[in-house]
Amino acid sequence: MITLEFIIIIACLLVGTRYGGMGLGLISGISIFVLCFVFGLQPGKPPIEVMLTILAVIGCASVLQTAGGLNVLMQYAERLLRRHPQHITLLAPLTTWTLTFLCGTGHVVYTMFPIIGDIALKKGIRPERPMAVASVASQMAITASPVSVAVVSLVSIIAAGTE
Repeated sequence: MITLEFIIIIACLLVGTRYGGMGLGLISGISIFVLCFVFGLQPGKPPIEVMLTILAVIGCASVLQTAGGLNVLMQYAERLLRRHPQHITLLAPLTTWTLTFLCGTGHVVYTMFPIIGDIALKKGIRPERPMAVASVASQMAITASPVSVAVVSLVSIIAAGTE
């Protein structure tokens, strides 16, 4: 029985990928419909805490962007990197880590990548090196940021397990 359910899910995913993101979501919904109403499986509870945390983090990041705070942070980071271009491979990950830690999402560092690439090229450093390390540092900061969804999700899972 579980093999048939698994085959239905995989088949719907494969068909959905042919139609792009929206098609994937709709056809995956068909697989959920089949599993619930044909096989009688009970759907799980939606992770409301995680969804609300995502909403709060994105809301904070958008307010930071609208108020100009993100531009100020970017200016400080760019000034630091341009003052010490010889240390771009070390300073780029530190700046992206700090930005992600403060904002709670790694999406805010996308505007740093052209700056990092420009400084590295002007200094004669292959730009993929500082950019790769900066990208990894940004992802590592998600686990350290107290406002990131990953940390809040983990805390809620641990709290639910101790009850």
